[in-house]
Amino acid sequence: MKAIVLLHVESEGPGTLGTFLEKNGVEIEVVKLYEGDPLPRGNGEFNAVISMGGPMNVYEEEKYPFLRDETTFLKEVVEAGVPVMGVCLGAQMIAKACGKKVYRAPAEEIGWCEITLTESAGDDILFKNLPGSLTVFQWHGDTFDIPEGGVLLATSPVCRNQAFRYKQAYGLQFHVEVTRNMLKEWFEDSEKKDEILLKYDELKSDLDGNAEKIYRGFLELMK
Repeated sequence: MKAIVLLHVESEGPGTLGTFLEKNGVEIEVVKLYEGDPLPRGNGEFNAVISMGGPMNVYEEEKYPFLRDETTFLKEVVEAGVPVMGVCLGAQMIAKACGKKVYRAPAEEIGWCEITLTESAGDDILFKNLPGSLTVFQWHGDTFDIPEGGVLLATSPVCRNQAFRYKQAYGLQFHVEVTRNMLKEWFEDSEKKDEILLKYDELKSDLDGNAEKIYRGFLELMK
């Protein structure tokens, strides 16, 4: 099996998701959009597409022209029924590719936040084995509308649309893939670094366990 991983910036790689897939025999092809790597053609040579996070906004196509090409690519693979996962910016890109609006959220979510699963998550292949609420890491100022025919899977008090499913595509507003090294890099110059890392150390077991449940469901879709 093979997964295409779309990177918008070097510092936001696939993290624990990439490690899980490689351990389970999935070949990962990284497409560095920010360096001008071309997107693959067609959908017959890969089993999944994963769109990662980034500091840009989906509507900054003039500044980041690759966003326009990615939107077209994601629309094609989602409509073709290819398993797709979008994380943070990637989730917003999926919503945009499906014709929905992405816009400023009521408030930014930065740091550790609680999300609550919806009733629909109870029989979803990615979310069915998770607890009803869980702590996740967030870093975003935008939100999105759910595609028509999509299913809301998780919410938060600040930002309602935290996770959704549309066909075989999943948008996760939160950073399920985050590692300690990623957080250390992101907050290197922040006074919040020690607090963020201490909380990560406290939560690591639950974070890893919940992430693996999501990843195993996604792996099943790829087969």
